Amino acid sequence: MVALAEAIKERGYKSATVADVVRIAKMSRRAFYAHFTGKEDCYIALMTLMNNQLIERIGEAVDGSAPWRVQVRQAIDGWLRASQSEPTISLSWIRDAPALGAAARGLQQRSMEAFIGLVHTLVDTPQVGAEGLAPPSRAKAIVLIGGLRELIATQVENGRAVTEIGDEAVSITMAILTASNAR
Repeated sequence: MVALAEAIKERGYKSATVADVVRIAKMSRRAFYAHFTGKEDCYIALMTLMNNQLIERIGEAVDGSAPWRVQVRQAIDGWLRASQSEPTISLSWIRDAPALGAAARGLQQRSMEAFIGLVHTLVDTPQVGAEGLAPPSRAKAIVLIGGLRELIATQVENGRAVTEIGDEAVSITMAILTASNAR
C-alpha cells in the first residue's frame, strides 16, 4: 500500500500501474497479487488505512476539556494538517475514489459514517450542550464534511497550502453547527 501511495505521488492514481507498485516496493508481481486482486483493491486498502488514520488524527487533535469553539478549531486544524501532510493522496481520495464506482462505494460510505460519528462525538459534549446546541443532523454533517473535503481538494488543485483555509473552514463549521441546531 505504501508503494501505491508513492506511485500516486509520482504519477497520479490513473497513471500508476501495478508495475510501478512492485518496482517501488521491490517485490514481485506474484507477491503483489498474493495480497491484492489488482490496483483498485490495493487502492481501497490504502484509502481505508488513510481514512482511519485521518479520523484518529482529528480526534487526537481535540482537547475535550477545552471550550467548544477551541475544540472546533483543533478538529479543523488537525484535519487540515493531516491533509497537508499528504496532499496528493488527499486529492486522490476526493477525486479518484468516486470514479471507481461500486468498488469504492462501500469504502466511501464507511468513511462518511466514520466522519459523521466523529463529528457527533466531538459535538456531543457538555461544553456544546451548555451553549444550547445539539449535534448536527445527518444532513448537516454530510454537508459539512463534503464541503470541507471540496475546499481541501480545491486548495491542492490550485497549488495552495491546505492549512491556509483554516479560518474560513472554522467559520463555516461554526455556522453549520449553530444554524437552527438548538436543543
